[in-house]
Amino acid sequence: MARKNTQKVYGKPKGPYRQKSVKKRIQAIFLDNLGKVLTREQIIEAATDPDSGRQPENWHQRLSELRTDDGYTILSWRNRGDLKVQEYLMPHKRKRGGAGKRVRPTDATWMAVLKRAGCACEWNEGGMVCGLNDGENDPVGGGRVKLTPDHKNPHSLNPDADPKDPEQWQALCGRHQVTKKNYWDTTTGKLNTYAIVQFASEAEKREVFHFLLRYFGYTILKDGNIRRQET
Repeated sequence: MARKNTQKVYGKPKGPYRQKSVKKRIQAIFLDNLGKVLTREQIIEAATDPDSGRQPENWHQRLSELRTDDGYTILSWRNRGDLKVQEYLMPHKRKRGGAGKRVRPTDATWMAVLKRAGCACEWNEGGMVCGLNDGENDPVGGGRVKLTPDHKNPHSLNPDADPKDPEQWQALCGRHQVTKKNYWDTTTGKLNTYAIVQFASEAEKREVFHFLLRYFGYTILKDGNIRRQET
C-alpha cells in the first residue's frame, strides 16, 4: 500500500509510438514515464495502430503480458492505494528474474479446441454464446477478431493447466478475454462491478444509473437536473 504522503505525478506521452506491436508501444510509453501515473486513455492512445488508427481491444492483455511474461512491475489500484481504477504506474525499468511465459496448450490441443469451437469465440453468458469467428470484425469492441487460448479456470487459480487436455482450454476473442479478467477480481474474490458496468450496453448503463439514483434517494427533474428526494 502507498504511504499517505505519496504524491502522484501524471505522465505525458512522448510519442508518436510506432513500434510494430501493441505490447511494444505500451512498453515504450511506460518507459517514457517511469514513476509517473498513466491513465487508460493515454495507454490506449499510445497502443493505437500508427498506420490504420485502429484502437486495440486487447491492450489490457498486452499490459498483463508486460507484467507476467516480461517481468516489469506495473502497479494499479489493487496494489497502490492512491491509484484510481484505470490508473497504472511503472516505478522502475528493472525486470524480475523469475518472469516467464504462461502455460499454453500444445498446437494439437489448440487445434482440437478450435475444432470444437467451430473457430468461434466460446464465451457463454446466460446461455448466449459470443460466436464471433476468427478474422471477422467485432461489432461491439471494434477491430478484427483474433481467437486466443484461455484457461477455463482462471490462471491465478490453476496456473498449471494441462497443455494436452482440450477440456481445460477454451477459445475466446480479445474482448471476452478482457471481460473475463475484469468480471471477477481474483485478488479480492469480489466482482469488479466497475468493469461490469463499463462493458454493459448503453441501455444497461442507463438502468444502473437510474437504479443508483433511486438507491441514494435522488430523482431527475424534467429539465435534466438531479435533486435529492424529500423524505
